[in-house]
Amino acid sequence: MSKRDYYEVLGVSKDASADEIKKAFRRAAVQHHPDKEGGDETKFKEVNEAYDVLKDAQKRQRYDQFGHAGVGGASGGSYSGGNPFEGFGGFQGQNINFDFGEGLGDIFGQFFGGGSGRGRAPQRGRDVEVGLQLTFEEAVFGLEHTIELDIDDECSHCKGTTVEPGHDMKTCPTCRGAGQQTRVMNTMFGAIQQSVTCETCQGRGKVPEKVCTVCGGKGTERRKQSVKLKVPAGIDDGATIRLTSRGEAIGRGERGDLYVNIRVKAHKHFTREGDIILSEEHVSMIDAALGAEIDVLTVDGEVRMKVPAGTQSGTDFKLSSHGVPHMNSDRRGPHIVTIIVDTPTKLSKKQRELLEQFGGGKRGFFS
Repeated sequence: MSKRDYYEVLGVSKDASADEIKKAFRRAAVQHHPDKEGGDETKFKEVNEAYDVLKDAQKRQRYDQFGHAGVGGASGGSYSGGNPFEGFGGFQGQNINFDFGEGLGDIFGQFFGGGSGRGRAPQRGRDVEVGLQLTFEEAVFGLEHTIELDIDDECSHCKGTTVEPGHDMKTCPTCRGAGQQTRVMNTMFGAIQQSVTCETCQGRGKVPEKVCTVCGGKGTERRKQSVKLKVPAGIDDGATIRLTSRGEAIGRGERGDLYVNIRVKAHKHFTREGDIILSEEHVSMIDAALGAEIDVLTVDGEVRMKVPAGTQSGTDFKLSSHGVPHMNSDRRGPHIVTIIVDTPTKLSKKQRELLEQFGGGKRGFFS
């Protein structure tokens, strides 16, 4: 099966900037993450593979020039039988101990169902993803918010060490501190010895003299947490805030990160384009023709604005510094007010006569 184009996988154009590629990757990774309901592990791996190439300038250049073949993505030929090592001598039916290195060893081990020979137990807790919905004004001015979580936290008894207090770690009796075990597999190449991660110590080489009596050696406890979050002024819908090391804990490892996905409610009066706020104000034909002062609603409250005589429907007026603050800056964008001139649909007899006089040629006031 041929690989999909990496730009298509991330949903970006071939001239996309590095920042656009990064943002597209984050959206796609969140959408397809296998730990999320409705996630797709296959698509998640595909997204990661595409980003791994396109985020690297040199890899991206080779990919643009040669396609998947330029980054090692060409599909290999199929095995058609026979001994692939024939002609090298001495391999048939013998015990062979291959060391393919960290990368190729993983692939070879998976081919024979043995797993990685140099893998280690996860050294980092899981990342946590939550959503936070803001009002339009909260997104404009920012706020402090407390997020309530129910996650794996560090064990209060052993402090994440997995060891019962008063005891220490000892050398793993299974692998004798090596962190690996050797397995022998009979294959079409003969008996092959493969190094795999020790199942007892998970590759660490040491085990507790006595496991923690509270967490059972896991190093974590499930508990509720309150995380204070400062949402910066000017944040936009779809943004993600990352809080380092505020995700789930893991025994004898680093905590994961917390990702807060921002959603902003639509406003009944305002819309937003970057740091610009847009709104409409309706005025009568008389006010538009003769000029007037009107009260305009902004995120800062009502502002008095002058509508000059002869203003046409659709004319824009700018209220400086009443828009959205620039991120990490004291400056603010403008508020653009579009004037809509209302044409009356029902007229009294007197009103009709006056309008006819105003625009009736020789019968008008200005004849």
